Amino acid sequence: MQPGNDTWISGFLLLRFSEEPEVQPLIFWLFLSMYLITVFGNLLIILAVSSDPHLHTPMYFFLSNLSFVDICFTSTTIPKMLWNIQTQNKAITYEGCITQIYFFTLSAVLDVFLLTVMAYDRFVAICHPLHYTVIMNPWLCALLVLMSWIICLLNSLLQSLMVLRLSFCTNLEIPHFFCELNQMIQLACSDTFLNNMVMYFAAVLMGGGPFTGVLYSYSKIVSCICGISSLQGKYKAFSTCASHLSVVSLFYCTMLGVYLSSAGTHSSKSSATASVMYTVVTPMLNPFIYSLRNKDIKRALKAFFVKQNTR
Repeated sequence: MQPGNDTWISGFLLLRFSEEPEVQPLIFWLFLSMYLITVFGNLLIILAVSSDPHLHTPMYFFLSNLSFVDICFTSTTIPKMLWNIQTQNKAITYEGCITQIYFFTLSAVLDVFLLTVMAYDRFVAICHPLHYTVIMNPWLCALLVLMSWIICLLNSLLQSLMVLRLSFCTNLEIPHFFCELNQMIQLACSDTFLNNMVMYFAAVLMGGGPFTGVLYSYSKIVSCICGISSLQGKYKAFSTCASHLSVVSLFYCTMLGVYLSSAGTHSSKSSATASVMYTVVTPMLNPFIYSLRNKDIKRALKAFFVKQNTR
C-alpha cells in the first residue's frame, strides 16, 4: 500500500518484551500457555452453554458471546507475537498491521458493549424479576448483540480507514507487541489531527457511554439489594451478579492501569507490559471467574463429558 508521502511502506517492526536471547523461550512458553488456557477455557464455556438446554437463557447467551469475542481478542495479537519470537523476526506487513488494528479494535469495543449488555441483564433480573422473561425475550437479546456487532464493525472500519490516509517516514518501529492504533498514529509523519479527533471521540462515545450504563445498572442493583429485608435474599441477589461484577472490575481496572502506566512513564516497554493485563490476562481469567463459583456451568460440562464417555 502506498501512503500519501509517495513512499512505499512494506511493513513495520514490532517491539519485543526483551531483546535478550535467553529470555525469548520463557516469554514464548509463557504466552503460549496463557493463549491456550484462554482459548480452551472460553471454548469450554461456549460448549457448556450450547450443549445444555437449561443454560439457554439471556445471561448465558451473552456470556457465550463474550467468550467468543475473548477468543478473537487474544487471537488477534498473540499468535503473531509467538510467530515472531519463534522465527526471530520482528516484522509485520503494512496490510497485516491494518488488519490487526481492525480486529483488535473490534474485539476490544465488543467486550465493552457485551459487558454493558450483561450489566443491563443483571439489572432487569434483580430489580424486575417478575418481568424478566418478558423484558429479556429472545428477540431483544438477539437485537442487543446484533446492534453491538454492527456498531463495533462500523467503528473498527472507520478507525482502520483513517489509518490508511496517514503517511509514514523512516521510523517504522512500533513500540508495542502488536499494532496498536494510538502507536500507529504517533508514528505518522503526516497531519494526525483528524485521526486523533476521531480516535478520542470514539473512545469517549464507545467507552464512556457503556461505562456510564454499567455504573447506572449497578447503582440500581445496589439500591434494589439494599431494599431486600432478609439477609439470605440479599446474598442470593448479589450472588447472581458477583461474577459479572468481578469481570467488569477486572476489565476496567486493568484498562485504567494501562492508561495510568502510559501517562506516567515514557517507557514503551512498561506500557506494553501493562497492556498485557487487559489483552491477555483478563480474557484468560474470565472463564475461571464464571465457572469456579457457577454450579450451572460445572454441571453442564460434567454432563457433557459423561455423555461423551458413555458413547
